[in-house]
Amino acid sequence: MPNLHLIVADITTLHVDAVVSAANRTLLSAGGVGGAIHRAAGPKLRALCETLGPIEYGECVMTPGFELPARFVIHAAGPVWRGGDWEEEARLASCYRRALDLATEANLASVAFPCISTGAYAFPNELAACIAVETVRAHPFAGDVKFVIAREIDLKAYEAAWPTELPFSVEGLD
Repeated sequence: MPNLHLIVADITTLHVDAVVSAANRTLLSAGGVGGAIHRAAGPKLRALCETLGPIEYGECVMTPGFELPARFVIHAAGPVWRGGDWEEEARLASCYRRALDLATEANLASVAFPCISTGAYAFPNELAACIAVETVRAHPFAGDVKFVIAREIDLKAYEAAWPTELPFSVEGLD
């Protein structure tokens, strides 16, 4: 089971093996956390992503981190929330599982996840946090997993989703 951490931080500044980008299917994110990762990584990331997409919702691809402190970016095509009848929950779980599969295949020791699909894609925050925590806990990845929180609504969702048997603390709060 991975070592789970909650942190309040700018994901583009983290020194981890891989950051996960909440991407669209084309991998050419312009807004949100995906856009921030693209801007911080520099133009080489966009040029490479133009050759890799599109991918299906729930799938992931890994690229170098280029100018990021992270060595790699794992692009996860999170689902758009359409009321729950479009396999959104399974697709979101697949993003977390496939990202950790890629990290395991590459022998990475640390991965940082944003809150996938909860922004413009309107996935309900508490449901997304439950799916993230449950999926990551069930994965055999043996490294550190950081859930990176940027908004108060996401912090509250992770507080509600956090397993009672695990210590709950948030790094980066003042």
